[in-house]
Amino acid sequence: MARAKYQVLVIPYIKNDDGVLYCIFRRSDMDSCWQFVAGGGEEEDATPLISAQREAFEEAGIPLDSSFTQLETTSSISTEHFPKARLHWGKHCLVIPEYCFAVELSHKSIRLSDEHTCSEWVDYATAMERLQYDSNKVALWELDNKIKSGILS
Repeated sequence: MARAKYQVLVIPYIKNDDGVLYCIFRRSDMDSCWQFVAGGGEEEDATPLISAQREAFEEAGIPLDSSFTQLETTSSISTEHFPKARLHWGKHCLVIPEYCFAVELSHKSIRLSDEHTCSEWVDYATAMERLQYDSNKVALWELDNKIKSGILS
């Protein structure tokens, strides 16, 4: 599969009597790096949503038919992180967009791929403290505010 010119970010969350919990993942190639599910689109994926569903399934075992919501947050990711793909996209492609999604789950069951060493369900403050990338923090801020204000029920 050839890599598409975009990245996706997926925030799994669960609402329960204690409030809202978010699932964060520690990367296996960067032990101190916590993030949400992140991955590249594939040219075979018809839309970023399909990429998000595929990545969530591959990295966390989240069922493809789960309820995904696209967030307004988008970021730009430097293509220096994707040297092989950049060869395919051309030397003038310096940044690609990252589309953000949330997926509400009814249970905390996560099946990790080898891309992550562990996952944890944490509250908003803990997630904000641990997350490595600003794009993850901005998307989490948007999602948390949409849930708390009732925009996302």
